[in-house]
Amino acid sequence: MLIVEYAPGMSSEKHRHDAHIFAYVLEGAVTMQVEGGEPVTLTAGDTFYESPEDIHLVSKNASPTAPAKMVVFSLTEKNAPIVIPVK
Repeated sequence: MLIVEYAPGMSSEKHRHDAHIFAYVLEGAVTMQVEGGEPVTLTAGDTFYESPEDIHLVSKNASPTAPAKMVVFSLTEKNAPIVIPVK
């Protein structure tokens, strides 16, 4: 498990996880999109799931002015990388 904090306007690069990812938004709003799906904006109390096969296209703070925070539970092999960049 880990806490992911997004500064206002922050986003991540296209990536994937060799894991089952379960995210729970603690505060703020986060926009997520996996390849083949529509973008969704999640707010405090919302959850998001990614399978090991998903390519994560969008992961960003939906607000240009307020921070966002999620708790993420990753079900993976011990010592596996958390994020795998995708080009």
